[in-house]
Amino acid sequence: MGYIEPAPIKDKENPFESMMSRFHIAAQHLGLNDEVYNVLKNPTKQVIVSLPVTMDDGSIKVFEGYRVIHSNILGPSKGGVRYDMGVNLDEVKALAAWMTWKCAVVDIPYGGAKGGIKCNPREMSAGEIERLTRAYTNNMIEIFGADRDIPAPDMGTGPREMAWMMDEYSRTQGMTVNAMVTGKPLVLGGSLGRTEATGRGVMVSAMAAMEKLKINPYQATAAIQGFGNVGSWAAILMEERGVSIRAISDVSGAYVNEKGIDIQKAIEHRNNNKGSLEGFDGADRIDGAELLTLDVDVLVPAAMEDVITMQNVKDIRAKLIVEGANGPTSAKADQFINEKGIMVAPDILANAGGVTVSYFEWVQNRLGYKWTAERVNRRSDRIMKEAFNTVYKISKEYDVPMRIAAYIVAIDKVAKTYSFRGGF
Repeated sequence: MGYIEPAPIKDKENPFESMMSRFHIAAQHLGLNDEVYNVLKNPTKQVIVSLPVTMDDGSIKVFEGYRVIHSNILGPSKGGVRYDMGVNLDEVKALAAWMTWKCAVVDIPYGGAKGGIKCNPREMSAGEIERLTRAYTNNMIEIFGADRDIPAPDMGTGPREMAWMMDEYSRTQGMTVNAMVTGKPLVLGGSLGRTEATGRGVMVSAMAAMEKLKINPYQATAAIQGFGNVGSWAAILMEERGVSIRAISDVSGAYVNEKGIDIQKAIEHRNNNKGSLEGFDGADRIDGAELLTLDVDVLVPAAMEDVITMQNVKDIRAKLIVEGANGPTSAKADQFINEKGIMVAPDILANAGGVTVSYFEWVQNRLGYKWTAERVNRRSDRIMKEAFNTVYKISKEYDVPMRIAAYIVAIDKVAKTYSFRGGF
């Protein structure tokens, strides 16, 4: 193999560099040849567009939009579109690669993509956001398509923006094309079960891991960092299965109750309080960072990337980490987690419940037939559990941590498909 030098990590705690360093390790375990390594390392297509939009005051503002297709070896590419001031090409490239591995690890026939527009949606009116979304979609007519590249919501976007995308795209095609985007409102062909899908996948991964570790859920305790969509659904569903949720947190701080937090009460408080846990009285308030080092069986980081780092990894006491967020553990911290014998259900596996149900939405749109919530849940649970068992088996076979095993499963699947299809 011609590339034995370690993958360069420019910024030691950059989650995307972390991802590349893990890709590198998995590629070495698989003995990937240079050709396949270089094909999988580099994105297939990178698109940058300028979007002139008329603002409410009559002025014209030009926004920059991106779409990166990392791979379409397994099928049409799939990935969210984020609206955020921090959007840049490097970030979009790395997130697109993450999507490739995520789809491959749960065995969904999609490649990976990601998009974004550099803007601050919080400072824009609904009309401005709509014009921006339609301009972006119009510029991506050659890229998007139910069989080519399927966008979805991400940071700063939701069902509303997906509806505008679908409408704008459909206008150019002269017919309604529901399947060109996922994460749509239910009435436009969205899927039941999509809202809770990512949190549900986290719960399924946690349960499967507890089974392997012989932890009884009815005697288990958990701490969940981040109480947005993913964290709160993971909390509800884990509590339903007997786990005592001892701590939860959001930007206002962390809230701990040794007897277990009443999750339903916490959600009601959050919903009545502008989405914040501030002032929640069902628990004692502690510093947000302290939550990560509590003495619990299961730790679910479901907020930001890079929260488990060299600074706090030595103090982590959980037996199991289930990653609800993308990239919550830095590559350098991985080594210490492995040395401590803590099992990790990695992000590309644990939070793939969302893309799984997005796939179901696409399938339903193609069939022109809606599934029940029960069918969606049953099928996504099965896919998530099978994926977990496959990754666990590979981790034992190669004697590697679960994270590297997940990358091995994903890269192996894409590499094999590539060799069957052949390059130029």
